[in-house]
Amino acid sequence: MAGNRGNSIEIARSYMDSLYVEGRIVGSVHPTTEFTLFGKRFRTPVMTGALSHLNRIHPDGVPEMARGAALAGACAQIGMGDVAELERAVSMGDGVIKVIKPYKNTDAILSRIEAAEKAGALAVGMDLEHAVNTDDDKDSVVVDQQMELKSIEQIRELVQFTHLPFIVKGALSVQDAVRCRDLGVKGLILSHHNSLLKWAVPPVALLSGIRKAVGSDLILIVDGGIEDGTDAYKALALGADAVSVGRPLMGPLGEKGAEGVQQVIEQMTDGLKAMMVRTGVADLKHMDPTVIWQSVQLVQKT
Repeated sequence: MAGNRGNSIEIARSYMDSLYVEGRIVGSVHPTTEFTLFGKRFRTPVMTGALSHLNRIHPDGVPEMARGAALAGACAQIGMGDVAELERAVSMGDGVIKVIKPYKNTDAILSRIEAAEKAGALAVGMDLEHAVNTDDDKDSVVVDQQMELKSIEQIRELVQFTHLPFIVKGALSVQDAVRCRDLGVKGLILSHHNSLLKWAVPPVALLSGIRKAVGSDLILIVDGGIEDGTDAYKALALGADAVSVGRPLMGPLGEKGAEGVQQVIEQMTDGLKAMMVRTGVADLKHMDPTVIWQSVQLVQKT
């Protein structure tokens, strides 16, 4: 349909489905998915997306999501919300990253960073891609709050303001990755934020180039379109440190609360382990991009 042209969600799905996996079962062992993120050990690299306004789904939505992640041994990201919700999420979770909008009011940003520090958040960040509208270059308004496109110097000042690791959501190129690294950013969430950037290159397609450019200097988290453990495997094999999931959590969160979130993350982690054992990968440090074939390569090589 013409109305869907440039839909980055569909483009990313199509690209993910074009990736095939080479089997390497001989001599394989049962794998572990444990990994360390900003000094915190987790049982899985599958984490929640930076979700907001979940009280429409569950009365205690965001804190319950964080609790579900903790039950699964996973990190939780959270988005917009008041200080009380942040404190509950951090207390109920076991490693929470607070992602803040690019408010025009600098005090609104700094106060949220300070609240995250005080609550004991694992890291803070900003979804820079939400600063402007989808169809023009005007600064956006999100839930009646005015946003602002941030300059390089403003980003640098925010990074230096906090003692927590600072991450950027929305960086979607080698150029942005290198700029963020040079500004002192500790991690990137590769995201087109539900097609805010139309015709976006799929985040998974950019992983190899970004990883080559920044080495191990940046944590790379793939956001959007991760639907199961196989998707997670493909992203991790191509250079991601972790993946985040959003939409698959919604129904289970509404129906079962934290236990529903736990179930989804554990099922995805089991699927990831199934792919790891069948490709001879014992742990996340030994993910191998050479097991991934794209459909074009498949035709050329066979």
